[in-house]
Amino acid sequence: MATTSYEQALRVAEALPREEQLRLIQELAEHTAHDGERATSVMELCGLGQEIWQHRDAQEYVNSERASWNG
Repeated sequence: MATTSYEQALRVAEALPREEQLRLIQELAEHTAHDGERATSVMELCGLGQEIWQHRDAQEYVNSERASWNG
């Protein structure tokens, strides 16, 4: 089996459509998970930390952030 260099693999990955690049990233993450554990899917993070925003008005927050950019 021929060894593929990192640069060659990167070029092949960059040529893939975006959906396949994301699939490749997910599979590589699962493959390299530590201690044989399955990598956490990004979808498992859905809703995490929602209590932080529970009593916060979204538009008010955005307005305050934008105001901070202008000094």
